[in-house]
Amino acid sequence: MIRAVVFDVGECLVDETREYGTWADWLGVPRHTFAAVFGAVIARGQDYRQTFQVFRPGFDLYEEREKRAAAGRPEWFGEPDLYQDVRPALRELRDAGLWLAIAGNQTVRAGGLLRELFAADVDLIGTSDDWGASKPDPTFFERVAEVVPFAKHETLYVGDRLDNDIRPAVTAGMRTALIRRGPWGTIQQGDPEAATLPTFRIDSLRELVEEIGKFNAGER
Repeated sequence: MIRAVVFDVGECLVDETREYGTWADWLGVPRHTFAAVFGAVIARGQDYRQTFQVFRPGFDLYEEREKRAAAGRPEWFGEPDLYQDVRPALRELRDAGLWLAIAGNQTVRAGGLLRELFAADVDLIGTSDDWGASKPDPTFFERVAEVVPFAKHETLYVGDRLDNDIRPAVTAGMRTALIRRGPWGTIQQGDPEAATLPTFRIDSLRELVEEIGKFNAGER
């Protein structure tokens, strides 16, 4: 049975379109140009941070985050950036008796924002900066397994990326749900593994209650 659901952050809970636009502004390049290069980098299977190198060789993302904060333009996301299915899905999953968590590659600052938004909705919030390990490093999923009060095979990890979310979570022994939205979810959906590797493929988080119900009833 699936007894716990753990959510990735970017493009799973948070629509990052606006935030990536602010990075284009920071770099001084048109937003559509930044988006085009971003998509090309993902399509080639490269680290998304390579996008910044195209426009500014030697770009250090962590250093630039600090500069943005010092300039009064820190990275930020809030309620308007949440996908519309997030709040209803969390309520439905909680009502179904599932243990819920959020765990993704996020900074300490982002972890604070997540706690402001979701402290009353989930049982635990963890970030890569909290744990000193980033996806797809297996250590990240070991940390997830340590904090979830159920077995790995009873844990469902929900994410939008095959490379960062689904493959390493499956390797860790977890069930997985691939949500098809955002840059990675759109570009990677043609990968054969997208059809075979996840436990579920979904277009909305609100599909989870029904899918988990069927799985737990032995109908999947």
